[in-house]
Amino acid sequence: MAQINRNFFFTQVRRTLFANNLRQPQVDGINAILDGWEAKYAADDDRWLAYALATTYHETDQHMQPIEEYGKGRGLPYGKPDPTTGQVYYGRGFVQLTWERNYKTMTDLLGVDFVNHPDLALELDNATNIMFMGMTKGLFTGKSLANYFNQTTEDWVNARKIINGLDKAQAIAMYGHNFYAAMSYTT
Repeated sequence: MAQINRNFFFTQVRRTLFANNLRQPQVDGINAILDGWEAKYAADDDRWLAYALATTYHETDQHMQPIEEYGKGRGLPYGKPDPTTGQVYYGRGFVQLTWERNYKTMTDLLGVDFVNHPDLALELDNATNIMFMGMTKGLFTGKSLANYFNQTTEDWVNARKIINGLDKAQAIAMYGHNFYAAMSYTT
């Protein structure tokens, strides 16, 4: 099976996205995403992976590690404790999973109790699975990677609608192009 040439990939993204300064946690996070892709999605469109990486780059403030939403949803409807569980379903992970219903969806699909233990979305494997599951199946907004990247369509800007309207869509499109340009394969 062909695998992404990690040496080439990291050389390229270090230069184009990380100002020649990649820290080990960033490398670890990127490797987890690449491993998750190669394990379950390698037969899919590489642009999906590039866009998922670009989304992670943006949503984690370039940390490439699952993080808690800055402000933890303060002042937003999903930032209040749930009356049943007492949990606050602010954004967590690579794609900032929010709202109890989304935590419940991922609990049901992945078999991990994110509803009662939302911080589990911060674990690297869980964050990777949530990101790919949500983005490939359109679980966050009803839009999926296949809506924007397929045999007849390549829309790096509107792909932002998979996660969050068109917020920062141009910048994320540029990040996606850079990640995509770094992809090369070894056998």
